[in-house]
Amino acid sequence: MQNFPTNRFSIAPMLDWTDQYCRYFHRLMSKNTLLYSEMVTTGAILYGKGDYLQMDNAEHPVCLQLGGSAPLDLAQAAKAAAVRGFDEINLNVGCPSDRVQNGRFGACLMAEGALVGDAVKAMKDASGLPVTVKTRIGIDDLDSYEFLCDFVEKVKSQGCDTFIVHARKAWLSGLSPKQNRDVPPLDYERVYQLKRDFPELTIAINGGIKTLSECETHLQHVDGVMLGREIYANPYLLSGVDQQLFGCDKIPLTRFEVLEKMYPYIESQLTDGVHLNRVARHMLGLFQGLPGARAWRRHLSENGHIPGSGIEVMQKAASFVNEE
Repeated sequence: MQNFPTNRFSIAPMLDWTDQYCRYFHRLMSKNTLLYSEMVTTGAILYGKGDYLQMDNAEHPVCLQLGGSAPLDLAQAAKAAAVRGFDEINLNVGCPSDRVQNGRFGACLMAEGALVGDAVKAMKDASGLPVTVKTRIGIDDLDSYEFLCDFVEKVKSQGCDTFIVHARKAWLSGLSPKQNRDVPPLDYERVYQLKRDFPELTIAINGGIKTLSECETHLQHVDGVMLGREIYANPYLLSGVDQQLFGCDKIPLTRFEVLEKMYPYIESQLTDGVHLNRVARHMLGLFQGLPGARAWRRHLSENGHIPGSGIEVMQKAASFVNEE
């Protein structure tokens, strides 16, 4: 059964990171957070040899982020995602890397709003799922507020009602993807204005947000907040999301309770031939800020990749940590 995701709080997709192991771990700490896959290209789904749509039922609600620009290919990929049980599809119109541009997708598509609109309609028609767009506030010299509104209007006209906006523009040349996450200045007010001018749309904000208190401030102006790097560095921040941002009264799991709940999942993955490090790497920041956190990270990093490593490695690493 498909879930009905809310974009009130979500975790930004990260290439080569937000895999099914990451999402399972994150879901233990928040039941309401919308989780994302890493960006997957249409070519990988339609023609690749691997399974790029792996997902555990425990991960719901979960959104597949697609990279591509051909409406027919995107429609086929979205249909495949619906069959596999994803709850939402997101089109990447924000990644500025050269590799992505060469494939004619990512942030460069901001200059082709009509094409993005056609892609959204094709994906919705084929999958029956909600389709959202993750974008920037502009690209290169196309960075006026009028340009942003024109892009949103074109995409909205084809049925997109949710935009996740990274509050920086992207430089398509001259800056690396990493620099594009920091160098262009943040402009939260522009995203707030977008919500005021398009009140019928769901607008979520992304970029430079580090605390749940900051999330609460943004939610006074927009409908949702997306966090990325802060969650990957300090994943236990998620434990406060359901109470602080969704009004739930359930007491969150402690860090050690999260770890205990991961053990059966890890053992099942080990039985399937998955190396411990593929799961453990997502858990390095679990004890961030506690005495012994560095020893925890070091022990996992040094031993998690060794063939045959099991949960005894994690148990030993955890023994170095003191939880107040």
